[in-house]
Amino acid sequence: MGKSKTAQMFADHGVPTWDADAVVRELYAAGGVGAKLIAQHYPDVIKDGTVSRDKLRELIKVNTNILDHIQSLVHPLVAADRAAFLTRSTAKVILLDIPLLFEMGTDVLCDAIAVVSVPADVQKSRVLARNEMTEADFNLLLARQLPDEQKRRKARWVISTLTLDVAQSQVKDILADIDKELANA
Repeated sequence: MGKSKTAQMFADHGVPTWDADAVVRELYAAGGVGAKLIAQHYPDVIKDGTVSRDKLRELIKVNTNILDHIQSLVHPLVAADRAAFLTRSTAKVILLDIPLLFEMGTDVLCDAIAVVSVPADVQKSRVLARNEMTEADFNLLLARQLPDEQKRRKARWVISTLTLDVAQSQVKDILADIDKELANA
Protein backbone atom coordinates (compact mmCIF):
# COMPACT_ATOMS: atom_id res chain seq x y z
CA MET A 1 0.00 0.00 0.00
CA GLY A 2 2.88 2.38 0.69
CA LYS A 3 2.27 2.64 4.42
CA SER A 4 5.92 2.90 5.45
CA LYS A 5 6.77 5.56 2.89
CA THR A 6 3.72 7.55 3.91
CA ALA A 7 4.62 7.25 7.59
CA GLN A 8 8.07 8.57 6.71
CA MET A 9 6.41 11.58 5.06
CA PHE A 10 4.74 12.41 8.39
CA ALA A 11 8.06 11.91 10.19
CA ASP A 12 9.74 14.23 7.67
CA HIS A 13 7.25 16.89 8.80
CA GLY A 14 8.38 16.44 12.40
CA VAL A 15 5.65 14.06 13.55
CA PRO A 16 7.03 11.53 16.06
CA THR A 17 6.38 8.14 14.49
CA TRP A 18 6.25 4.67 16.02
CA ASP A 19 6.70 1.81 13.55
CA ALA A 20 5.32 -1.61 14.55
CA ASP A 21 7.20 -3.36 11.73
CA ALA A 22 10.51 -1.88 12.90
CA VAL A 23 9.82 -3.07 16.44
CA VAL A 24 9.09 -6.59 15.21
CA ARG A 25 12.31 -6.59 13.15
CA GLU A 26 14.19 -5.58 16.30
CA LEU A 27 12.49 -8.28 18.35
CA TYR A 28 13.27 -10.90 15.67
CA ALA A 29 16.93 -9.89 15.37
CA ALA A 30 19.77 -11.84 16.97
CA GLY A 31 19.52 -11.36 20.73
CA GLY A 32 16.01 -9.95 20.44
CA VAL A 33 13.48 -10.96 23.05
CA GLY A 34 11.08 -12.13 20.34
CA ALA A 35 13.71 -14.35 18.74
CA LYS A 36 14.42 -15.96 22.11
CA LEU A 37 10.72 -16.59 22.75
CA ILE A 38 10.11 -18.02 19.30
CA ALA A 39 13.22 -20.20 19.59
CA GLN A 40 11.70 -21.84 22.68
CA HIS A 41 8.67 -22.97 20.67
CA TYR A 42 9.90 -23.14 17.07
CA PRO A 43 13.69 -23.60 17.05
CA ASP A 44 13.68 -24.57 13.37
CA VAL A 45 12.82 -20.99 12.33
CA ILE A 46 15.91 -19.56 14.01
CA LYS A 47 19.04 -18.99 11.94
CA ASP A 48 22.12 -17.43 13.55
CA GLY A 49 19.97 -16.27 16.48
CA THR A 50 17.55 -14.44 14.19
CA VAL A 51 14.01 -15.37 13.22
CA SER A 52 14.13 -16.42 9.59
CA ARG A 53 11.01 -14.96 8.02
CA ASP A 54 11.29 -17.45 5.15
CA LYS A 55 11.37 -20.41 7.54
CA LEU A 56 8.58 -18.86 9.58
CA ARG A 57 6.40 -18.48 6.46
CA GLU A 58 7.03 -22.11 5.53
CA LEU A 59 6.02 -23.24 9.01
CA ILE A 60 2.85 -21.13 8.95
CA LYS A 61 1.90 -22.60 5.56
CA VAL A 62 1.89 -26.03 7.20
CA ASN A 63 -0.19 -24.86 10.17
CA THR A 64 -1.81 -21.40 10.15
CA ASN A 65 -2.54 -21.69 13.90
CA ILE A 66 1.18 -21.19 14.47
CA LEU A 67 0.81 -17.58 13.36
CA ASP A 68 -1.77 -16.99 16.10
CA HIS A 69 0.59 -18.52 18.65
CA ILE A 70 3.54 -16.42 17.49
CA GLN A 71 1.39 -13.30 17.61
CA SER A 72 0.39 -14.19 21.18
CA LEU A 73 4.10 -14.31 22.05
CA VAL A 74 5.24 -11.22 20.17
CA HIS A 75 2.31 -8.78 20.30
CA PRO A 76 2.58 -8.14 24.06
CA LEU A 77 6.20 -7.12 23.47
CA VAL A 78 5.15 -4.85 20.62
CA ALA A 79 2.38 -3.36 22.77
CA ALA A 80 4.85 -2.67 25.59
CA ASP A 81 7.19 -0.87 23.19
CA ARG A 82 4.26 1.17 21.83
CA ALA A 83 3.13 2.07 25.35
CA ALA A 84 6.65 3.23 26.22
CA PHE A 85 6.70 5.39 23.07
CA LEU A 86 3.34 6.92 23.96
CA THR A 87 4.50 7.61 27.51
CA ARG A 88 7.72 9.30 26.32
CA SER A 89 6.06 11.42 23.64
CA THR A 90 5.12 14.96 24.55
CA ALA A 91 4.06 15.97 21.03
CA LYS A 92 0.47 16.97 20.36
CA VAL A 93 0.44 14.87 17.20
CA ILE A 94 2.03 11.45 16.87
CA LEU A 95 1.74 8.72 14.29
CA LEU A 96 1.39 5.02 15.01
CA ASP A 97 2.39 3.01 11.94
CA ILE A 98 0.55 -0.26 12.57
CA PRO A 99 -0.20 -2.78 9.80
CA LEU A 100 -2.91 -4.64 11.74
CA LEU A 101 -4.45 -1.62 13.44
CA PHE A 102 -8.08 -2.72 13.20
CA GLU A 103 -7.43 -6.45 13.36
CA MET A 104 -5.62 -6.13 16.71
CA GLY A 105 -8.09 -3.57 18.12
CA THR A 106 -5.38 -0.93 18.41
CA ASP A 107 -7.56 1.61 16.62
CA VAL A 108 -9.14 2.39 20.02
CA LEU A 109 -5.88 4.15 20.97
CA CYS A 110 -6.23 6.61 18.09
CA ASP A 111 -8.01 9.96 18.02
CA ALA A 112 -8.13 9.80 14.23
CA ILE A 113 -7.06 7.30 11.61
CA ALA A 114 -5.44 7.72 8.21
CA VAL A 115 -5.50 4.68 5.96
CA VAL A 116 -3.06 4.28 3.10
CA SER A 117 -4.72 2.73 0.07
CA VAL A 118 -4.15 1.73 -3.53
CA PRO A 119 -6.19 -0.48 -5.85
CA ALA A 120 -5.85 -4.21 -5.10
CA ASP A 121 -3.88 -4.95 -8.28
CA VAL A 122 -1.31 -2.27 -7.42
CA GLN A 123 -0.97 -3.58 -3.87
CA LYS A 124 -0.42 -7.12 -5.12
CA SER A 125 2.16 -6.11 -7.73
CA ARG A 126 4.07 -4.01 -5.16
CA VAL A 127 4.20 -6.81 -2.62
CA LEU A 128 5.20 -9.48 -5.13
CA ALA A 129 7.84 -7.20 -6.68
CA ARG A 130 9.73 -7.26 -3.36
CA ASN A 131 10.37 -10.99 -3.90
CA GLU A 132 9.83 -11.61 -0.18
CA MET A 133 6.73 -13.76 -0.58
CA THR A 134 4.85 -15.84 -3.07
CA GLU A 135 1.38 -15.14 -4.35
CA ALA A 136 0.08 -17.84 -1.98
CA ASP A 137 1.81 -16.09 0.95
CA PHE A 138 0.29 -12.80 -0.14
CA ASN A 139 -3.21 -14.33 -0.33
CA LEU A 140 -2.81 -15.86 3.14
CA LEU A 141 -1.75 -12.48 4.49
CA LEU A 142 -4.71 -10.73 2.87
CA ALA A 143 -7.13 -13.31 4.23
CA ARG A 144 -6.09 -12.37 7.78
CA GLN A 145 -6.63 -8.66 7.21
CA LEU A 146 -9.71 -6.49 7.20
CA PRO A 147 -10.56 -5.71 3.56
CA ASP A 148 -9.25 -2.37 2.34
CA GLU A 149 -12.76 -1.08 1.67
CA GLN A 150 -13.70 -1.59 5.32
CA LYS A 151 -10.50 0.07 6.51
CA ARG A 152 -11.23 3.09 4.32
CA ARG A 153 -14.73 3.36 5.77
CA LYS A 154 -13.33 3.40 9.30
CA ALA A 155 -10.72 6.05 8.52
CA ARG A 156 -11.02 9.78 8.84
CA TRP A 157 -8.52 10.22 6.03
CA VAL A 158 -7.65 7.96 3.09
CA ILE A 159 -4.25 8.58 1.54
CA SER A 160 -3.77 7.39 -2.02
CA THR A 161 -0.23 6.26 -2.69
CA LEU A 162 -0.52 5.75 -6.42
CA THR A 163 2.16 8.44 -6.69
CA LEU A 164 4.47 9.89 -4.06
CA ASP A 165 3.45 13.43 -5.03
CA VAL A 166 -0.23 12.74 -4.38
CA ALA A 167 0.55 11.06 -1.07
CA GLN A 168 2.83 13.93 -0.01
CA SER A 169 0.12 16.46 -0.84
CA GLN A 170 -2.45 14.52 1.16
CA VAL A 171 -0.09 14.27 4.14
CA LYS A 172 0.39 18.06 4.07
CA ASP A 173 -3.40 18.53 3.90
CA ILE A 174 -3.95 16.21 6.85
CA LEU A 175 -1.35 18.00 8.94
CA ALA A 176 -2.91 21.36 8.05
CA ASP A 177 -6.31 19.98 9.04
CA ILE A 178 -4.92 18.78 12.39
CA ASP A 179 -3.18 22.12 12.99
CA LYS A 180 -6.48 23.96 12.45
CA GLU A 181 -8.25 21.65 14.90
CA LEU A 182 -5.57 22.09 17.54
CA ALA A 183 -5.69 25.86 17.11
CA ASN A 184 -9.46 25.84 17.64
CA ALA A 185 -9.37 23.47 20.63
